[in-house]
Amino acid sequence: MPMPAPLLVSTLLSIAALALPAQAQLPAQLPAQQAPGIADHMPAFQPALKARLTFPLAWSPQVKDISAWRAAGRAKVWEATLQTPDHTPFAPEVLAEQDRGAYVARDIVFNVNRDSRVRALLLAPKGAGPFPAALMLHDHGGKFDIGKEKVIAPWGDAARVVASQAWADKYFSGRHLGDELARRGYVVLAVDALGWGDRGPLTGDAQQALAANSFNLGTSLAGMMAQDDVRAAAFLAAQPQVDPRRVAAIGFSMGAYRAWQVAALSDAVTAVVAANWMATTEGLMVAGNNQLKGGSAWHMLHPGLVRYLDYPDIASLAAPKPALFLAGASDPLFPAASAQAAFNKMAPVWAAWQAQDRLETRMLPHAHVFPRATQDAAFDWLDQQFKQLTP
Repeated sequence: MPMPAPLLVSTLLSIAALALPAQAQLPAQLPAQQAPGIADHMPAFQPALKARLTFPLAWSPQVKDISAWRAAGRAKVWEATLQTPDHTPFAPEVLAEQDRGAYVARDIVFNVNRDSRVRALLLAPKGAGPFPAALMLHDHGGKFDIGKEKVIAPWGDAARVVASQAWADKYFSGRHLGDELARRGYVVLAVDALGWGDRGPLTGDAQQALAANSFNLGTSLAGMMAQDDVRAAAFLAAQPQVDPRRVAAIGFSMGAYRAWQVAALSDAVTAVVAANWMATTEGLMVAGNNQLKGGSAWHMLHPGLVRYLDYPDIASLAAPKPALFLAGASDPLFPAASAQAAFNKMAPVWAAWQAQDRLETRMLPHAHVFPRATQDAAFDWLDQQFKQLTP
């Protein structure tokens, strides 16, 4: 006689429960046993993940060969960028020029990589040189219609002229950083990062798709930006008016990240000024921080690199080059305590190179801006560093 269905189900469940070892018994109330999954846009178990980040390639007093340490760190960063060496000829052309008194502004095109021929703005003092040079690296700011025009004043496009000046008013006390350096006698280059200006269009909402599609194509959005910046530095250093011993990378916000990154990766860069982008992973991966929103983070995310090096560790690969790092005490994006912790971690690396006098870190009484007085002090510092190398 067949067993009634309810009894059959009950019997099978009992047999299954008996067959399981004691520790594998199904909990009586699964929801009460379920751990939280996500909190503050992070895995709820993020403290455990953070605890596993020991940054084994960071400098430590146990390092015996600091040159070998730097070479290993650089190799790991390049591996994480997913890029391959690119020696494509730059093949520059001048599209237009504008006389700006003591210097000339040029609208140029050149091969920034094997796949992209891009427009750029180049400022050059009048005369034969050789002159010091500055690779100006623009910020993110959620504004994609201009890139290079955030740091060098454009011409010939009314909409960009207006947008450029508005950006300078918002963050730079109304001044275009590149033009100020050209007035000081620097050759200045600014290039759009992928997604900005002439290399767009990009929107905030589309950043995730662009990053994912880059991975699906075997490359990395952040890696492409890193390699483009290295190529731009090499192009600038090769200009006939430039003294290759005096080539600085300079940037604000994401541009600061790009500046210390290219200084770490490229021998063409001999000094760096980085304003308002330095902190530790521990200090950024906290509830409420802008880094947790995704968006802009994709441009600075090298897969798996944080398992080996923290942000200040990567920046320290630039040692023993002259380096100036600026932070705002009330910067809501990069908490002062985290920025200071990063500065403290970098200092021993320059000291290990016997170059502690070449690293300067400053905590300034402002927020996420690069105001005129701070610019002047930073550029004076750079002038002083390069003055020692004047031919």
